[in-house]
Amino acid sequence: MNQDGHNDSLKENLLSESLWLRVIYMVLFYFAGHVVIALVLLIAIVQGVLTLITGQPNLNLQEFSLGLNRYLQQVANFLTFNSENKPFPFSDWPAAGHAEVTDSKDI
Repeated sequence: MNQDGHNDSLKENLLSESLWLRVIYMVLFYFAGHVVIALVLLIAIVQGVLTLITGQPNLNLQEFSLGLNRYLQQVANFLTFNSENKPFPFSDWPAAGHAEVTDSKDI
């Protein structure tokens, strides 16, 4: 490709409204990902305390955190251009399914 073709392609990319819109979404989802990471850390602390007190983690928190983990994966896929699908709230919240119940003796 000659220099003019390269410059035309670069100019076209820089003027692409859809690409700039994606960059804005990427910045927003980057910050959303950091909020989710903070929530996961908080849940990990709460689960640790609950497990010390009751001998087992809270199943509702396990299922909620499973949804957060899947959401974080969707965010990472979008940020790294592995997916064009924008995560929640532009798509459905990822289904958490059922958390794997572990015996606290195994921990």
